Amino acid sequence: MPELPEVEALRAFLDTHLVGKEIARVLPVAISVLKTYDPPLSAVEGAEVTGVGRHGKFLDLVTTGPAGELHILVHLARAGWLRWQDPLPSGPPKPGKGPLALRAALTGGDGFDLTEAGTTKRLAVYVVRDPQEVSGVARLGPDPLAEDFGPEEFAGLLAGERRQIKGALRDQSLIAGIGNAYSDEILHAARTSPFKPTAHLTPEETAALYTAMRNTLHDAVERSHGLAAGRLKAEKKSGLRIHGRTGEPCPVCGDTIREVSFSDSSLQYCPTCQTGGKILADRRLSRLLK
Repeated sequence: MPELPEVEALRAFLDTHLVGKEIARVLPVAISVLKTYDPPLSAVEGAEVTGVGRHGKFLDLVTTGPAGELHILVHLARAGWLRWQDPLPSGPPKPGKGPLALRAALTGGDGFDLTEAGTTKRLAVYVVRDPQEVSGVARLGPDPLAEDFGPEEFAGLLAGERRQIKGALRDQSLIAGIGNAYSDEILHAARTSPFKPTAHLTPEETAALYTAMRNTLHDAVERSHGLAAGRLKAEKKSGLRIHGRTGEPCPVCGDTIREVSFSDSSLQYCPTCQTGGKILADRRLSRLLK
């Protein structure tokens, strides 16, 4: 799933390649992709892209045209992606069982496709006058890389929580933009068990977690800076130190990276670095082995 660093890199890429250009046509290919109908998708045709923003994991393409200022909000979900094409293929896209979900054509002949792998279709596109009209944006917590989001604000958010820290970091209404992969990376850097209750964090552990969060996300954004959209997935995978590396040696201590499987996802951790050597049980069956 694209998370804050990849979406921020896509924002920067589109800011360079898309701003100042005119949208000729937007063609939804998958019926499920478009989540709003007023204003219609056709309202952005003939409009100029005047900015590209980000709200958590949402991309915000700001357009100005005959219908005034409109926002095309894109949430890539678990398996979505944006593919820049210069030039776009000739001829209209054909609906079918392929990954193509939406095509945006610019007057200069270039543009982009939104694609989604797999059979579960969750990629979402909204056309709105105000991003806050989209419930997923309206409920977002603070951006973890925002200049005004300091250690005190972070500690204040966690102080009211009564759950495991892994789930808290992934909650978009608490902190925007962190998903499964980077929460694993942050917890490993902070040497914290993914199952540790937030209520049991000491002030020192909370401070270490904040530093790990900022450094992990900032470093990932820096690694992706300037990369073409098509290279961002590979960059994310190569830059992850713990997530998706079950069975490999921990890059810090050399212990074997372990996995906990859930019904639709998994997490990775290092027993030596994070759980005092204890092996975490499969959460579908039992709690922490003692």
